[in-house]
Amino acid sequence: MIIKNTRLEIILIIVIILLFIPFIAMQFTAEVSWRIADFVVMGVLLLSTGLLSELAIRKVSKIKHRIVLYIVILVVFLIVWAELAVGVFSTTISS
Repeated sequence: MIIKNTRLEIILIIVIILLFIPFIAMQFTAEVSWRIADFVVMGVLLLSTGLLSELAIRKVSKIKHRIVLYIVILVVFLIVWAELAVGVFSTTISS
């Protein structure tokens, strides 16, 4: 018996659509230049965020706790994204 998980399918479709945005932008402008590694890292980041949200839906029953968990997941996603994009929190060591 195969159990169909439509939320997982929706998460995967959304990740693919979001990754197509920079891919399409790369076709029209030189200002967007992602490498394969960039797509992989962002795909992992988006997928892990979606799967953590799905886990929160399945395991947390109280709405208030679920909302707090969603906020934490979103903040961690944004912090990691900002750090990977422009290095907001890292310090450069000059020789």
